[in-house]
Amino acid sequence: MKKVVAIYGSPRREGNTALLLQEAVRGAREAGAEVEEVVLRDLKMSPCLEIYGCKNSGRCAIQDDFQKVYESLLTSQAVMLASPIFFYSVSAHTKILMDRCQSLWVRKHWLKETSSGQGLSGRKGLFISVGATRGKKLFDGTLLTVRYYFEAIDCELWKSLLYRELDLEGDVLEHPEYLEEAHQAGSDLIRTL
Repeated sequence: MKKVVAIYGSPRREGNTALLLQEAVRGAREAGAEVEEVVLRDLKMSPCLEIYGCKNSGRCAIQDDFQKVYESLLTSQAVMLASPIFFYSVSAHTKILMDRCQSLWVRKHWLKETSSGQGLSGRKGLFISVGATRGKKLFDGTLLTVRYYFEAIDCELWKSLLYRELDLEGDVLEHPEYLEEAHQAGSDLIRTL
């Protein structure tokens, strides 16, 4: 069975990105995957303190809820990440997770180990994001950050679902085609593994 970790980066439990990710998770489960859901807003995670306690082992020295996510990232065959846009970037919750994954970057580039301790290759990532505006470059900076994040955790950014003009909680419900696209992406992700 394929193992997936789905990371909810929205500060709103029923926000638009959360609803889209729920559909992607449903699609992945229907395709036969085991999906672990991680809600970042419910975790106690310090930002990276750049103390480089990770430089010897590739493990973050800060002991908090990040350790649970770290293990899930090491053993998953796919990663789903969802975050709304805040000032043309990911949410603070999501950015904290990304920065704490500096330990995986150290593991890969300094210690020359793959992030996936299980020797998993061909790992794929799905990124889902929504923004309130129609800005032409709304997702440009975020996509660059997400690509480098996925690279650091030995995961290829397989697909991005990006939606504009969704702001208030539940706005995505007015666009059932977006929800269907997310559901299909979750299913297709599992088929590509």
